[in-house]
Amino acid sequence: MKIRRFFGKDMREALSQVKNELGSDAVIMSNRKVADGIELVAAYDKEPVAKLSVPPKASASAPAGRAPEGKLPTLSEIIGDDGPDTLRALLEKQAEQKAAVAQRVEASNAQAQQREQAAPAVTPRAAAPSFVNSVAEPEQTGGESLADIRAEIASLRNVLQFQLADMQQQQQSRLNPQQRYLHQQLCDMGITQNLAAQLVTYTPADCNEREAWLYLLKLLSNRLTTNNDDILTQQGVVALVGPTGTGKTTTIAKLAARYAQKYGADQVALITIDTYRIAAYEQLATYGKIIGCPVRKAQSGEQLADLLFQLRNKRLVLIDTAGFSQRDSRLISQLATFKQVSGQQVKNYLIVQGNTQQATLKHIINAYKSIDLQGCIITKLDECYSLGEVISNVIEAQLPVSYVADGQQVPEDIHVANAKSIISLAAKLYKKYGLNHTINSSDVNTAQAV
Repeated sequence: MKIRRFFGKDMREALSQVKNELGSDAVIMSNRKVADGIELVAAYDKEPVAKLSVPPKASASAPAGRAPEGKLPTLSEIIGDDGPDTLRALLEKQAEQKAAVAQRVEASNAQAQQREQAAPAVTPRAAAPSFVNSVAEPEQTGGESLADIRAEIASLRNVLQFQLADMQQQQQSRLNPQQRYLHQQLCDMGITQNLAAQLVTYTPADCNEREAWLYLLKLLSNRLTTNNDDILTQQGVVALVGPTGTGKTTTIAKLAARYAQKYGADQVALITIDTYRIAAYEQLATYGKIIGCPVRKAQSGEQLADLLFQLRNKRLVLIDTAGFSQRDSRLISQLATFKQVSGQQVKNYLIVQGNTQQATLKHIINAYKSIDLQGCIITKLDECYSLGEVISNVIEAQLPVSYVADGQQVPEDIHVANAKSIISLAAKLYKKYGLNHTINSSDVNTAQAV
């Protein structure tokens, strides 16, 4: 038996070299990741294929089944004529063979123990070495193999994304002219292509353009879920989380003032864990002084748990958090703080700006999904020229909307979320500021439709 090494940029290229040079009966001895790609060690009994004038034919008497037990797999057994030739397939095949050998050894050892127990006592002797340990194992690539698998998964993900985009284009091509027009109008409004494609398929065939548009707005309203003032009615411990500049502190002041007006200032308390922003505690303390409620500061999860225990008699405790970018590593540390709090059920609400870009909103929601989000609060509606982006993201993330805020006045500029009002406002903004808006529908009829 002769041994040769082959190098390739990836597993596919290396296996192809082995098959072309040594034939399908070559035995793969080991594989490992090297600087320039993949190294394969293969063994063969015959002359290389490249030196033979006539390609070898398979023996008619050779069994078509698996290789003999204990024998290393040949290249044809690993990849076959048209089987997968990826690193994952190779590793899985080797793992299966190793497991089968181990099972046979365990069965043999068990039978030997039974015979020893049944036989008369003899002088103890040294145990024979285990067969599992004596069998040469292929060289393991460790974390490098895992990295290859992850890279392959990422590649498959990209392929699926392209296929999904192609499917969406095919779906759009099956729409009738009116549905394609309405689909484009929804996309111009800020609705994602996927959600828009889903909605337009439900439009009645016997309605005109304007009626179909109002019907789509009603569908959007039905898909948008709200929480019906649950923060102030259910009470408890509530934390507002979100990126910097979204208005968390001002929103907390609005909620605290609303609650104090209804139930009394002695029933509400404020806590800040924002130790990064300058004067964060002082700003919240100023609001607390105006409202007449206590304000506390926590610098760790343990301090937060102690404060929550001290304030356990308060009907509502609002927690202000530090604002971090969804890409900031400190965000993970802050989110872990809530998980350190034991014995307290903290309800988390995400604060998002209504004028945030589509992709940014998606990444923000995904970043904060590591904690259990009860809902969201949409702020800065007074600064928006479009609401389709935030509407699409909360619908696709199945994130209920609790409140909307449209100004800086405390506590006036915060309102209980109403799906019809949000969609109606989105339609009005699109009619006023949309560059491609051409549907003729009045604001009054739009509001009535949703």
